Amino acid sequence: MNHNWIIGVIGQHSCSAELYESAYRVGKGIAERGAILLCGGLGGVMEAACRGAKEAGGFTVGILPGNSREDANPYVDLKIVTGLGEARNLIIVLTASALIACGGQSGTLSEIALALSHDKILAGLNTWKIQDSTGKEDFFPQFQDAEEALHYVWEKLESNNAL
Repeated sequence: MNHNWIIGVIGQHSCSAELYESAYRVGKGIAERGAILLCGGLGGVMEAACRGAKEAGGFTVGILPGNSREDANPYVDLKIVTGLGEARNLIIVLTASALIACGGQSGTLSEIALALSHDKILAGLNTWKIQDSTGKEDFFPQFQDAEEALHYVWEKLESNNAL
């Protein structure tokens, strides 16, 4: 059943081969489930996820930080040029039905914070672990496997859709 879900994949612009493979599997799983992949449109995790989605017949959207469509990785179908730098992270978070954070540096951390503050469905895959000043942890679930993260996201989306 297609609900026109848009799944945001957030993560660093350069990454290890292992993280690239995980992000690739996330992108492939998003496309196989019939959703649109949304990301920041650059390299690393974003490129890997887009490549996985494209190779599985999916559609990808890149919300680019700069002023040129040429900045997008070769697997982005719809290149949205913003000129907003990291401020584009809010567009990614608000547009996504759910998000999967893969790895990540400070830009990913900002997207995680935005996702949490906007009550978005969020799954982590080898990413930041958050603890507040009281010691509370586990603000979003963490997974070691792409399929587990995808399963969690789809389960949450389907249960929210049933409400």
